[in-house]
Amino acid sequence: MGTKVKKFFVIGNPIEHSMSPKLQNKWLKENNIPAIYEKIKLEENEIKSFIRDIKNQKVTGCNVTVPYKKKVIPFLNKLTIEAQKTQSVNTIAFDDGNLIGHNTDIIGFENAVKNLNFNMKSKKILILGAGGVVPSIVYALKNMQVKEIIISNRTKEKAENLKNLFNFLKVVEWGNLPDFDVIINATSLGLNNEIIKLDFSSEIKNKLFYDVIYNPPESNFLKKGKELGNMTENGQAMFIYQALEAFKIWHKKEPKINSDIYKFLSND
Repeated sequence: MGTKVKKFFVIGNPIEHSMSPKLQNKWLKENNIPAIYEKIKLEENEIKSFIRDIKNQKVTGCNVTVPYKKKVIPFLNKLTIEAQKTQSVNTIAFDDGNLIGHNTDIIGFENAVKNLNFNMKSKKILILGAGGVVPSIVYALKNMQVKEIIISNRTKEKAENLKNLFNFLKVVEWGNLPDFDVIINATSLGLNNEIIKLDFSSEIKNKLFYDVIYNPPESNFLKKGKELGNMTENGQAMFIYQALEAFKIWHKKEPKINSDIYKFLSND
């Protein structure tokens, strides 16, 4: 009997910018796993039947990106504790007849921060944005024992909704810049090189500017942070580490991560 080629996807909308196939296919090849991984743009009304294909194992598993991390939940049988607590799923696996929703963004962010050798303990964190990966970042930061997490989002209501999940959050109006040690851009502003209209004073230095976006590698937000004399980091390491966890869930193997991976991804 020939080996059946397994199929994996990343679903989202938009999806063009996703580097997941590039990375996952490299690892599949290195580990001699007969599988392919592709990206697919879905409309919201197509999610249900796509997930049914996983249930029927026409598709082996998938990653989920913006804006569907919460929208896939009703179609799953079980959630891991992290996915439950954040109401966010980025990896779907099929296990013993059940569709299981995992959240590997949390450990992705934790490992990226460990890599930076930046101690988050007792720091004040300002997060721009309230969707997508924000619940996972909040969850990870809480594990790191930060002092305070402040959220600012263009639609304030969306930021307030996050308090239903995490009652310790503080919400400020968009455009306000409270005092912070770390500022995280988790908005989609920057994907198309937009400028985030915030008035950073020249007093802001020796902080960490972190952008979830990794494509472009240096968003205007990070350029500005660097100009002012701050440490900057994009979301590439987080992306790689969340992908690694998904790979381990599906294939029970751990790919190697080294500096070549970063070069490989940046080299387009």
